[in-house]
Amino acid sequence: MSADKKAYPLRISADVLDAVQRWADDELRSVNAQIEYVLRDALRKVGRAKATPVVAEKNGRKK
Repeated sequence: MSADKKAYPLRISADVLDAVQRWADDELRSVNAQIEYVLRDALRKVGRAKATPVVAEKNGRKK
């Protein structure tokens, strides 16, 4: 994973955003981090991204 991040405006329905917010809250992530996690997982599953370990932070700890 590159340390370079790019901003990208995202149009999303209120219902989908609310569901992602609840999911992110359950996993102690921000909405942005949750969206990136889901996208990375989907890309890996379809073979469009390398299977690299995901470093996630929960309660300030890396796992």
